[in-house]
Parts: sequence; structure tokens; C-alpha cells
Amino acid sequence: MRETVTNALKDAMRNKDKDRLSTLRMVNAAFQDRDIANRGVGKGAADSDELLQILTKMVKQREESAKAYTDGGRPELADKERAEIEILREFLPVQMSEDEARAAIAAAVKEVGAESVKDMGKVMAELKARYTGQMDFSKASGIIKQLLG
Repeated sequence: MRETVTNALKDAMRNKDKDRLSTLRMVNAAFQDRDIANRGVGKGAADSDELLQILTKMVKQREESAKAYTDGGRPELADKERAEIEILREFLPVQMSEDEARAAIAAAVKEVGAESVKDMGKVMAELKARYTGQMDFSKASGIIKQLLG
């Protein structure tokens, strides 16, 4: 993934696409920050799962910002955030549909033997291990509560 982002960054430079270049530089900086943090605790460079988590978090942050800007009457800033989201999503796996997510959640509930909302943490851990970047975990927690509640 790191190589894909680097190549996209080079293409954005060649094409003089300032918005894309800015977003990709931000992604690269986030990757480097994680690498530095990992070195501080004796780990190696961030692996692809960690990079996926970073991108997923960046998308979520921009979604929240876009909503805040829209609510605050700043549509031009909301549009900028949404444009960044589209660029970030190019590097994420395809998101599951709601039906696919429900099926995956039901399977995870069954696999971990969850019987009540107290077991929600086990189910979430299983889902995060398998579907990082593919599933919206805030929505997933609501579905898990429905199934176990």
C-alpha cells in the first residue's frame, strides 16, 4: 500500500494536481508518523493493517468534519473534505454493503459464541481482525446490539 500511495503522489506531482498532491502528502506524513511511533516502542515499520487503520481513521475524521462544516453553513469546506475522502478511499478496500456487513456480523457472533451485549467486545475484535477498512465499525456496533440485545 505504501508503494501505491508513493506512486500516486509522484503522478499527482507530474500532473500538477494540487488538491490530490496535498492529500497524498498528508497520507504519507501519517504513515511516517506511525513508523516513528513504532520505532519508539521497538517495532518495525507500519504493516499494511496499520496503514489501513490510518486511512480508515482519516476518512472518518473527514466525514465528521464535512458534517460539521455543512451544519455550520460552510459548504465549500465540506466539499473540500469530501474530495479528500474520495482520494483516500481509492486506497481502501471496497466497503461492504449493509447486507454483507450483517451477514459477516452474524457469522462473527456465531463463531465467538456471543450471547449477550456483554460479549460485544469479542465480536468487535473478530470483525476488526477480518474486515479493517471494509466495514464501518460504528454501524457494526449498532447491528451487534440489535442481534444480541
